[in-house]
Amino acid sequence: MVGSSAAPLDRALVSLEGLSLGDAFGESFFTADAVERVESKRLGTGQWTWTDDTAMAISIVETLCSSGRVEQDELAQRFAARYAAEPDRGYSPATRAALAAVGRGRYWRTVSKRQFSGRGSFGNGAAMRSSVVGAWFAEDLELAVEQARRAAEVTHAHLEGIAGAIAITVAAALACRGTECPAGARFIETILGYLPDGEVKARVHETLLVGSHLPIGEVVAAIGNGAQVSAQDTVPLVLWCASQHLSDYESALWATVSALGDRDTTCAMVGGIIACSVGREGLPSEWLRRREAVPLAIPRQR
Repeated sequence: MVGSSAAPLDRALVSLEGLSLGDAFGESFFTADAVERVESKRLGTGQWTWTDDTAMAISIVETLCSSGRVEQDELAQRFAARYAAEPDRGYSPATRAALAAVGRGRYWRTVSKRQFSGRGSFGNGAAMRSSVVGAWFAEDLELAVEQARRAAEVTHAHLEGIAGAIAITVAAALACRGTECPAGARFIETILGYLPDGEVKARVHETLLVGSHLPIGEVVAAIGNGAQVSAQDTVPLVLWCASQHLSDYESALWATVSALGDRDTTCAMVGGIIACSVGREGLPSEWLRRREAVPLAIPRQR
């Protein structure tokens, strides 16, 4: 395990490692034979590439290293710069437009709030990058929730998008406790206590009714798999899978990818959470060798 007594940066780097590995693992299953490969547990050939999930998580870690907290103006600029450098990492059309606007000098808060006819985004993009926030602030759950909100708001102004980010943040923070982390239903129940009222919270609550041995098709029918690319449709599955496999990274990822859907993103979230529980030594070395290298600049804290 990482342990909540470890340094914040160490915890965040382990979560980033698990997130990026899960991201690349899930992305490798966007193939015509994905179902067959999942059933036979056949890994993808060649190098596994990571996506925008990892790119945005890197920016969060770099911001935390620089400022010690989520400095929103800095984070927005890092998001925009990384997007401009590598725009083909799988960003959604809305995120592409938003980050391009920020890169042209538009204020991020205005851009974020004006998305989707002024409602803001409730997509799963804020949640997908949030495990590193939970890892960094694992010693203080209330502070972790506050920082999760700040990190989400830069691109997701809708309450549900923010709620999804809070859920993943709290899950990762709890996972840093290792053997002291509540498992199964207690894991979900603890997270629920930090979520704002709304659809994400209601749908996460529904996971408590989903049995651990249900066929994955029935699980997806009950709580979603990210196919709608919304926080409401993504976060419940992620928390359900994580709650069942907190001590086994490989099992967690195979369970998650078997749900198909937005598999790079669901696997990134689960990977970032479970890594906090099992530590870097719990990540499969063969998988890490297949994953594309993750560039990270550690700035000196101001």
